[in-house]
Amino acid sequence: MEHEALRALLLSTLAGFSTMIGALIIFFSDRKNEKLISTSLGFAGGVMISVSFMELLPSSMSYFRSFANEQLSTVYMVISLILGVLFASLLDKFIPHEEEKDTHELKHENLYRVGIVSMMAIAIHNFPEGIATFMAGYDSSSLGLAIAIAIAFHNIPEGITVALPVYFSTGSKGKAIYYTFLSSISEPIGALMAFLVLRPFINDVSLGIIFGVISGIMLYIAIEELLPSSRDYGYPRLALWAAFAGICLMPLTLMF
Repeated sequence: MEHEALRALLLSTLAGFSTMIGALIIFFSDRKNEKLISTSLGFAGGVMISVSFMELLPSSMSYFRSFANEQLSTVYMVISLILGVLFASLLDKFIPHEEEKDTHELKHENLYRVGIVSMMAIAIHNFPEGIATFMAGYDSSSLGLAIAIAIAFHNIPEGITVALPVYFSTGSKGKAIYYTFLSSISEPIGALMAFLVLRPFINDVSLGIIFGVISGIMLYIAIEELLPSSRDYGYPRLALWAAFAGICLMPLTLMF
């Protein structure tokens, strides 16, 4: 296996299994830390926005410029961005999805179902994220690392979303870890599919489209899910500053 592919698969795997970090909260807390959730979601949203506008969209534009003029490159980039937004929107429309804030309103006996549904939804979201990380990491180590960090911060609160309802409803730390693992494994599976199926078709056209689509997916997740959810726990100012911190941090990570 060539070095670039191995690097990309490793980044995707690490990003995916960062979901397990969120599950570790069950060993340290008997109840949900709402301030931690609010901060994590806001920060993840800021990271997603920063990566999309500062890395993915410029990269998409650059690849399209290799075969089209400035005007057409812009049009192709915007079309790819819209396709990514539509794809993420379809996931939310057709896949059962429990909002984080709804878990407070459900009775204890329903928490297990909430955890399972969250696991399914997160696994489906993680699959294209695995493809995103692989494609970016295959092309550029710095861009792949930036996206892996963004997705890792996104995945940590998702791990909390799965683990805590399962743990509270069953009292089993093992089950909580198991279902969180199922949601995280889809990310390296997505990367493996990209390696086995998509890699032979990698060129300037496909990279331009893929980076634009990935940007749309990330922006949709950040704007429709992460940022609104971060404000639902009674700490809107903290969530705002956390989002700004995420936006500012990612350009700094690209310096190394």
